[in-house]
Amino acid sequence: MRTDARRHHDPQVRGFASDNYAGAHPEVLAAIALANGGHQVAYGEDDYTGHLQRVMHSHFGSTAEAFPVFNGTGANVVALQALTDRWGAVICAESAHINVDEGGAPERMGGLKLLTVPTPDGKLTPELIDRQAYGWDDEHRAMPQVVSITQNTELGTVYTPDEISAICDHAHERGMKVHLDGARIANAAASLDVPMRTFTNTVGVDVLSFGGTKNGALFGEAVVVLNPDAVRAMKHLRKLSMQLASKMRFVSVQLEALLAKDLWLRNARHANAMAQRLAEGVRAIDGVEILYPVQANAVFARLPHAVSERLQKRFRFYFWDEAAGDVRWMCAFDTGEDDVDAFLQALKEEMAR
Repeated sequence: MRTDARRHHDPQVRGFASDNYAGAHPEVLAAIALANGGHQVAYGEDDYTGHLQRVMHSHFGSTAEAFPVFNGTGANVVALQALTDRWGAVICAESAHINVDEGGAPERMGGLKLLTVPTPDGKLTPELIDRQAYGWDDEHRAMPQVVSITQNTELGTVYTPDEISAICDHAHERGMKVHLDGARIANAAASLDVPMRTFTNTVGVDVLSFGGTKNGALFGEAVVVLNPDAVRAMKHLRKLSMQLASKMRFVSVQLEALLAKDLWLRNARHANAMAQRLAEGVRAIDGVEILYPVQANAVFARLPHAVSERLQKRFRFYFWDEAAGDVRWMCAFDTGEDDVDAFLQALKEEMAR
């Protein structure tokens, strides 16, 4: 029986379900091959993880320290554990990934309480935070200790640096710390056309979950500690959360490939541009409503349920709120203009049926 590897999919097929569907960027794959061969010290004592720290300093300042992990949920769980006590709670948007898309991991694995706030656009404000920011001396209530924001948000909207600065000031004045879930931080920076530090360490974010997978990495993210005084026992928490890679060089070299030059930004700008192209085409189709500002690489739309079901047979994408007929279309670093145009043509055809 033959056991050699062979391709099991058509590499020309692309959908709009998730930027996680995309493969790894060729430059990232080349970096993995570069790091292969020979022996390197395990568990983060390798040369590649050491160099990653210097790369992170160039983006987030000299006090930043990166702790590579396997995935985004792991990054969030480790980060939030490091910021909270056993009796602590985290204030977040009701739509936040940590609340709706991580299988309860922050609460089940992290042992903390999420205090959620409904938001019209996925973004918290100081006023919205205050709906849950109370009761610090009430032993009957989980203690609010952290505000967690997502940049860009689960609804594809982007916080401005001033908005994040106001949140950080407000949280810190109340004795809370700030965590930023940056699974798509590159897309946010590309949208704002500013360095990532402009809306993270410069404005007071304490800890960042840095995303690589959605922006061209094969696997791997990082917890980036921006304020060393805000956390405790990061190394131990990463290990007990099953996020310590033995061959960490293969995570670190991917993040280095993205960040050492401008690959992270090139990938994000392209994905955002494809989302804008998609949105422009959708706006010209009667009967399809775009629900939120298209500020990064996501387009949220409402259209007849039957149309979406037919369209899903031609292109992969997900319902966001099936009862309302809301869908999400995501663009990735490898989404092409032809992919967008083919999808728009299919959408027009299905709307006309």
